[in-house]
Amino acid sequence: MRRISAIFIAVCMVIVAASIGAGLYLGLGIDATLSAVAALGALTVMALYNTIANRLRDRSELGDQIADLSRGTADLARQVAETSRRLNALEGNVNATINRARGAVDPLAAEIGELGSLVRQLADTVAMHEAALHGTGVASRPSAAAQNSAASEDMPLALSENDAVTGARRFQGLSREGIADMIGRAADANRIDLYLQPIVTLPQRKVRYYEAMSRLRTEDGDIIPAGDFIDYAETFGLMPKIDNMLVFRCVQVTRRLQLKSRDVGLFCNVSASTLTDAAHFRQFLDFASANRALGSALMFEFTQEAYRAFGPIEQESLSALAECGFRFSMDHVTDLRMEPKELADRHFRYLKVPAKLLLNKAANAHSDIHPEDLADLLARSGIDLIAERIESESMVLDLLDYDVRFGQGFLFSPPRPVRAEALSTAAGEAGQPMTPGLMAAAAPTG
Repeated sequence: MRRISAIFIAVCMVIVAASIGAGLYLGLGIDATLSAVAALGALTVMALYNTIANRLRDRSELGDQIADLSRGTADLARQVAETSRRLNALEGNVNATINRARGAVDPLAAEIGELGSLVRQLADTVAMHEAALHGTGVASRPSAAAQNSAASEDMPLALSENDAVTGARRFQGLSREGIADMIGRAADANRIDLYLQPIVTLPQRKVRYYEAMSRLRTEDGDIIPAGDFIDYAETFGLMPKIDNMLVFRCVQVTRRLQLKSRDVGLFCNVSASTLTDAAHFRQFLDFASANRALGSALMFEFTQEAYRAFGPIEQESLSALAECGFRFSMDHVTDLRMEPKELADRHFRYLKVPAKLLLNKAANAHSDIHPEDLADLLARSGIDLIAERIESESMVLDLLDYDVRFGQGFLFSPPRPVRAEALSTAAGEAGQPMTPGLMAAAAPTG
């Protein structure tokens, strides 16, 4: 619109200037040249006037706009100040509300703490009475039977506790060579049996993992725990062969467990000597690579003593297993002098610590890690803490204060042998080719 008006004014000025020149030439008889100069001068004067008038008008409008902007800025400043005042008042109200709520909750927290102490004392008293009853032979533990029954229902692959053979004669009257010969014959005859013990969540006590344990079954049917024959097997170089057999069975069991629940895993104990035995470890690694799909459900477990003695060969073997997708666990922990970041870098995702070690404040006074901070510190490195060898309810209550999420021990269930039909069925479901070193593991039980 302003452009059209400017064109109109310019046209008008040209017409007026032409009219003045024509009037001078025609009406007054002035020379045409002088008339044209006069007309041009009149046009110039009008143009200058119009330009100056427009600039004065624009300056006035700009001044009005600046004044309006100043007034708007002042209003905005007043609104910001008012908003800040309201926020300060609201923050004061919130703080006052929080303080009132805290004052109401603190007495409840104190009462809950007192109730926890009373429950702990009650559990200790019950444990003392149970021990006294067992010592006098007056009564038995019906609650323990109920726990064992419940655990048996959660362990579909295991026999009931009454089906397990106990009371082994160990190696009485045998020389070291005789013991080695007995272990060797048991391995050749496939009499190294697999036992399972559940690892449960705390405090829900839902089965989350199982630990696979080996038991030697003698020709007479006696059962010898792993702790009694492992040292002899290590000394005479039999552990790699036994480990290969157990790993094959653990794969079978893991496949069976995965069919029932994808959330349940299995810990398989492996000897450090297996990692350094070139021939057996090659078979071990080939079989693990063929079953890499189970990497998230099958964890290989090493003792703390073995881990601290690992050399370059063992570390290289661990890396090879980690490349297949498997992760590791450490058990038989005797002290808390460790670096979680280093364990995580070497693909350890679980740490099993005896409950008594965690709860022994005197023994941990000079430890690198305080037990109450252990679970949180390990979690920052992606490692789960498992308290093992839990034997009483009072231990569970104390461990909950340490944020322990998983527990294992005779309180929940003793180790139970895997049913033979479970292994044979799992072997058919696995459908995996076996290396020569693992052929003995699939042989019928002798």
